[in-house]
Amino acid sequence: MATMTMNFQRVGTMKEQLKDLLISISWADLSKRYFGRSNSWLYHKLDGIDGNGKPTEFSYDEKMQLQGALYDLADRIRRAADNINV
Repeated sequence: MATMTMNFQRVGTMKEQLKDLLISISWADLSKRYFGRSNSWLYHKLDGIDGNGKPTEFSYDEKMQLQGALYDLADRIRRAADNINV
């Protein structure tokens, strides 16, 4: 019987992974619109440290939700760009 081993590699905080977008997105709006949570909740998750200074990270479902939010935002930006009359 074959055994499958999965190797997980830590890639840094979500904030490090999204550094190219950090100043271009309203994270407070994204937090409220897509998660129904406060902006401080999202900032803590992005930083990888909760409000009490303890390590935290996005759950698998939260990562999928964040990915979907960014895809939706990208689609909205693309539609807005397409609507510009040149």
